[in-house]
Amino acid sequence: MRRLAAGLAAAAMGAAVVATTAATPALADPGLDPDVAGGQTSLQLDVNPEPAFRGRPLHIGGKLSVKCEEDYIRGLVSVTHSDRCKKQETWHRLAWKRIVILFQPAGSGRWEHVDTVRTRGNGNFALKVPARTSGTWRAVFEGSRHLAPSEGKDWVKVIGHRHRHHH
Repeated sequence: MRRLAAGLAAAAMGAAVVATTAATPALADPGLDPDVAGGQTSLQLDVNPEPAFRGRPLHIGGKLSVKCEEDYIRGLVSVTHSDRCKKQETWHRLAWKRIVILFQPAGSGRWEHVDTVRTRGNGNFALKVPARTSGTWRAVFEGSRHLAPSEGKDWVKVIGHRHRHHH
């Protein structure tokens, strides 16, 4: 137990040193560096089932990740549990980020806003909507001060009859 505590303390010290080192260049003048780019993000989107039956639920899900690089966060940013990369990881999931869900019906040139969701602690997001018509689903992470934007798309065919409901 004592060895574990020492290891955790050493890891915490190491993390503190890394955070300080990464933040040092930004201390000079955080506002005047045109080359500051956010961490490269990846947004995966999967819409199921394919094909879908009209009126039945479509499951829209995916995950948001950031490429693990020592300098993906520049400036004085608090590094939360969701933003720390473990050794040997090349991508790390991003928690509590806003994802915009859009839909473009086949043959239309217009994207419709469907919903705005947040990733959970594990970087995943999910929602259910009724299948209406074939088209392209799109999930967009608009980026933030230290994270580059990314998006994912998935085309889904919807089959079945258009039922007229009389209210």
